[in-house]
Amino acid sequence: MPVETSLYRLFTQHPNTVGETYLQHLLHATGFSLHLAVAAGACLIHALLPFVFRDTGSQIINNLHQRMVIQRRKVPVTASVASQHPATPERT
Repeated sequence: MPVETSLYRLFTQHPNTVGETYLQHLLHATGFSLHLAVAAGACLIHALLPFVFRDTGSQIINNLHQRMVIQRRKVPVTASVASQHPATPERT
């Protein structure tokens, strides 16, 4: 198997299982990480000043869960992908 094919597969296999291109997955994952960073910051400030950001962290996490788990588009996993990652959930 040529190296280019192996590298291409490394970058596209998981995004394909969730119905995205590499670029779409990159943008979505980056957006999620930025939201998580904001949630972490709010939680840290709340730890120091418990009267501020009382619900901010949990609201962000709940919104992300809604977007990632509850509203995600179900993409059928092909047999070839499933055989390569039998214990991997559809989206992580």
